[in-house]
Amino acid sequence: MIFYQTKLQEKLQEALKAVLPIIGIVLLLCFTIAPVSPSILMSFILGAVLLVVGMMFFSLGAELAMTPMGERVGTSITKSKKLAMMIGLGFVLGFMITISEPDLQVLAQQVPAIPNLTLIVAVAVGVGIFLAVALLRMLFSVALPPLLVGLYCIVFVLAMFVPKDFLAVAFDSGGVTTGPMTVPFIMALGIGISAIRSDKHAADDSFGLVSLCSVGPILAVLVLGMIFHPAGSAYEPDVIPEIQNSVVLRKLFSDALPVYMVEMAASLFPIIFFFGIFQIVSLKLSRKNLIKISIGLVYTYIGLVLFLTGVNVGFMPAGNYLGQVIAGLPYRFIIVPIGMVIGYFIVMAEPAVYVLTKQVEELTDGAIPGKAMEISLSIGVSCSIALSMIRVLTGISILWFLIPGYAVALILSFFVPKIFTAIAFDSGGVASGPMTATFLLPFAMGACVTVGGNIVTDAFGVVAMVAMTPLITIQVLGVIYQAKAKGSKAQIPAAKPLASLDLLDDYDIIEL
Repeated sequence: MIFYQTKLQEKLQEALKAVLPIIGIVLLLCFTIAPVSPSILMSFILGAVLLVVGMMFFSLGAELAMTPMGERVGTSITKSKKLAMMIGLGFVLGFMITISEPDLQVLAQQVPAIPNLTLIVAVAVGVGIFLAVALLRMLFSVALPPLLVGLYCIVFVLAMFVPKDFLAVAFDSGGVTTGPMTVPFIMALGIGISAIRSDKHAADDSFGLVSLCSVGPILAVLVLGMIFHPAGSAYEPDVIPEIQNSVVLRKLFSDALPVYMVEMAASLFPIIFFFGIFQIVSLKLSRKNLIKISIGLVYTYIGLVLFLTGVNVGFMPAGNYLGQVIAGLPYRFIIVPIGMVIGYFIVMAEPAVYVLTKQVEELTDGAIPGKAMEISLSIGVSCSIALSMIRVLTGISILWFLIPGYAVALILSFFVPKIFTAIAFDSGGVASGPMTATFLLPFAMGACVTVGGNIVTDAFGVVAMVAMTPLITIQVLGVIYQAKAKGSKAQIPAAKPLASLDLLDDYDIIEL
């Protein structure tokens, strides 16, 4: 138990480090240029407390359960050496974990004219197909850049035929699908599959699954947009609640808590069920390891329930109201630099970002430091929020940003080290998680309401922008590392051989 207490303290410090800057920025705005009501402020503070505690439990749970589970399942799938079985299991796994993703439920409620279940199933099918494609790419060592170029060419051709009111939502779907439930498992799955390969590029190919799984939802939703023709539908944002006293405030959170408890139980069940089948059929893990994974799943569940309650009940109203107030100032252009500052710090509060930076640092033996990854992600998200605020103020089509952005990212992919391209395209899906959906998107919506814009065409697309810019900044980091390596004649960073990784046995030191 001492081990768990020590790890929880460590995770608490990491959570505070990630969340305190954004809390400080919001409080500074509230007490200066963007006054908010006491009820919204108290909701935000209480939500921030739940967010910190939730991140603490989630990050430990992902480390103890989600990562080892994904690695073991990935290794087991590959060892079967039956191609049809691998493709089938990859599709089923992608479908099930996408249904489990809470951010997808939020997106489904926001898309006009398409039934929720129809959208969810279509997106899940898209992820399932592209997870199978990603597994085949790893098994046959197919280069990632040409594959991405072909896929995004198809995406942007289809985008020309989708109604304008639906375009931004379609690109947002690729970001929200790869959230806190999906990313830890998919990334670990890649590590487990690559461990079977013995060539020198196997470890580098362990990254890239998230990037391909982000393309599937975009294609699926674009196709749905052409079928359902949702033009003329309007999205109505939620009403910001006013809280009269502390009892009502407590009730606001206590009423939401059971909802997210049920939602997270339903989200975790498919993954646990899938892992249970593998355990019975092929894994045969020891009782000790199963207990460790079970403890990690409990931590993951508690963490996600607290995190989502905090961000949905506390952060969403604050983000929406702040956007309204700042956009209503005589000098409304100030929302652009303010958005940049918020974007720079808020990405570090994304649960899946922790998983990515930790795995990159571990797999490269520190050659790509987590701090360098964090700074590159923060710069990317900062730029994306600035561009999103410009869209809100001007109404410029999102394609004027996405097409040049992806073009630059895809061109860079042919000139940077292989591992940086895979990490960069994974980072896009990882950065656009629940913090983006529940704070930055409402922030843009609030600003859009004040300036009289179209929420569907001008505010939506924030998630897509956040998913795009890290593709460029992480690859620029790769260019810098490549230049330094040439200058010092050092070796370009690469992932260490995965055969040397102890997948679950790393935790044998735990005393229960």
